[in-house]
Amino acid sequence: MKTLNLKNRAVTTGLPAFVMGIVNATPDSFFDKSRGGLDEALRLIDEGADILDIGGESTRPGSKYVEAEEEIRRVIGVIEGVRKVSDIPISVDTRKFEVMKAAFEAGADILNDISALEDDVRLAPFCAEAGIPVILMHKRGNPSTMQKNTVYENVFDEVNEYLKSRVDFALKEGIAPEKIWLDPGIGFGKNVPDNFELMRRCGELLGGKYPVLMALSRKSCIGEVTGRPVEERLSGTLTADLLSVLVGASMIRVHDVAAAVDSLKILSAFCG
Repeated sequence: MKTLNLKNRAVTTGLPAFVMGIVNATPDSFFDKSRGGLDEALRLIDEGADILDIGGESTRPGSKYVEAEEEIRRVIGVIEGVRKVSDIPISVDTRKFEVMKAAFEAGADILNDISALEDDVRLAPFCAEAGIPVILMHKRGNPSTMQKNTVYENVFDEVNEYLKSRVDFALKEGIAPEKIWLDPGIGFGKNVPDNFELMRRCGELLGGKYPVLMALSRKSCIGEVTGRPVEERLSGTLTADLLSVLVGASMIRVHDVAAAVDSLKILSAFCG
């Protein structure tokens, strides 16, 4: 059984991994069918999501920075709307203190930070004091430049060392170890072979001491292997997600919640 520790409660799943549903409250996310607001969030809850991940700034390669005020405008209404009907854990995909503070006050539970607490020094002490769990991701550069430098001597060792340094920082700032999750950052400054190396070894990150989120849904590395456009990458995504869970991932971040839940049910039955 997998456990996610929130501020004042713990949530569990009997499936092999948690399913995090993506709500892109943005006009420019790479998969246009994931763009939406409250209606999209409620649909994913109905499909069986364990967690919602709401984002107001696209971080796809080449995307532009969004000011905090605009990001808040995009996400707060969705959070408030969800909270009127559900206590589902809500993650906020942001790297800005102002956004996370406003989201937390509106009812959000989790920080999903692609900068691993680097971009805004105020985030770590805020999360520590508020008891907010954090997801720390590896990337290179920023979304507008990250795919210009994808060469590593040893991708696993370098990603592992970076995540260790960010975990050490989080712990030093007072974030409890049971509230730290890792994300190797598939597609964020990596080429296709390196992405698959990280998928194969995701359960080895930091010696398996911290749970791992894998965010693979419809990404370009799946398209590179299958030759499919983003709209036709569901089968590839489901396969990649299941393989990642088999080697240690505890959460999968997906656009297609119902299909992900079904595939995990089959995996659970298969593994007994």
